[in-house]
Amino acid sequence: MTLLEELCAWAARLTYDDIPDRVRALAASQVLSQVASIRAGAVHPLGGRMIAAFGEPFQPDARQAACVLAGLGSWLNLDDTAYAGHLSNSTVAVPLAFAHARRLTGAALLTAVVAANECAARVTAAATLGPLRGQSAVHTHLVGAVCGRLHCEGVKDPRRWADALGLALAMPHRPLMRAFLASDARLLNAFAPVRAGMDACDAATAGLRGAPDLLEHPDGFLAALATVPLPDEVTDGLGRRWHTDTLSFKMRPGGPGIDAAVDCAIDLHRELRSDVGRSAPPVDPASVAEVLVETSLYTLYAGRRADRYVTGPDAPLGALVLHTPYPVATALLTGGLTVADFERPALADPARWQLAQRVRLAHDPALTRELFASAAPFGAAVRRAGAAAEPWLFDFGGSETARMALDAAEPPEPDFTAATKATGARVTVRLRDGRAFTRERLVPLGAAGPHTRACHDELVREKFVSLGGDVDTAKAAVELGAMGAVRLRDWLHAALAVQRPAPR
Repeated sequence: MTLLEELCAWAARLTYDDIPDRVRALAASQVLSQVASIRAGAVHPLGGRMIAAFGEPFQPDARQAACVLAGLGSWLNLDDTAYAGHLSNSTVAVPLAFAHARRLTGAALLTAVVAANECAARVTAAATLGPLRGQSAVHTHLVGAVCGRLHCEGVKDPRRWADALGLALAMPHRPLMRAFLASDARLLNAFAPVRAGMDACDAATAGLRGAPDLLEHPDGFLAALATVPLPDEVTDGLGRRWHTDTLSFKMRPGGPGIDAAVDCAIDLHRELRSDVGRSAPPVDPASVAEVLVETSLYTLYAGRRADRYVTGPDAPLGALVLHTPYPVATALLTGGLTVADFERPALADPARWQLAQRVRLAHDPALTRELFASAAPFGAAVRRAGAAAEPWLFDFGGSETARMALDAAEPPEPDFTAATKATGARVTVRLRDGRAFTRERLVPLGAAGPHTRACHDELVREKFVSLGGDVDTAKAAVELGAMGAVRLRDWLHAALAVQRPAPR
């Protein structure tokens, strides 16, 4: 069997009973978390324009609904990630659309989400040591869209799955960084590949054939998109090594590289407020000499391209959510970071930009070592590749990084039950009077790790409610697997009921 054939044979026969309880629970939290992200996108003015162009999140054509749901949930960087890929924009959005249209049960919805997670994450992991990662690796959504839809439709024939995936991956998308950072094209980053996935499913149903060996062929997908192809990641440990175990939940907007720094800044806000007394502002930008953010190469790499686009409050949103100084300054001043902080009037606050100018990033090699020791975003891939990862590591961080990662490499983990995402940061606020305040966090709030495994349902409830969702709707998410078709449909309508601003 080819890689696609083996993967599709497993996914097509996956049932709810095959999925471990902990994985089902993570998938239920993933659904609530992504619904919260979709809500945030829908109430934003740019989301309103997307709905005006392409229709409501739930509409008679489930294929179009899937695209709209994917687009609304992706562009504020509130979408959840895993090893490997930003999964939820397709692996949750598409099953939501088809579960609603086909009146499926909650168990059927969660099974489709997990099937799509596992297939999309595995294909993404196989190509993760390459030029495309994170939200730029939109081939994740080609796979997630196909698998999420076919499982909801009850397609049991693995050949049709392989044909649809072979057709979807035949012409993989590749976003241009200029458009991604400087225009509203970011809203289409997940929309476009999900639409291509819908077309591939329709084509396979009509009898068009895909190349079953497309992934591993010398003229195929991995050869084109991976610097260091990892074909074993596609099928190794199916049914035992669950990539859904690596989920990280996005608690706040902004690129995944800034999360730990923002967590530290929120803690420092509280400490500084306690220091100056509650009657005074916790941070006066004029009193700050420097805000030092020590972090791994991952955060530096993610922000490097965005920084050149961020010059003030008129910066494009696509770049601003990947930028470290403004979110850190905002969290220090306000004690939080919300979607509203990326809009006016908050965005035009001169104090935030005054403080942002004092934010300086520096590399901490110890945090980079922890980054590579964790499973996500790419540590597991480096361990799988071994010495073969050196060219990719050199391009990512130079010879010192390559040597550091390879010297510390352990054997590949047999499963992901202890997976972490250590994208850490240390933030120090130095005041002009000589005092300094420091906070450090290795695993961001909501990222894969022991705390998230124990508390993910509480974390995503907090996220959902903070974005305007109803408390009772949030609490009901833990019961998704037991919901019948009528109750699930009612829950979906309640979860996505939002008051959108009138179009200007």
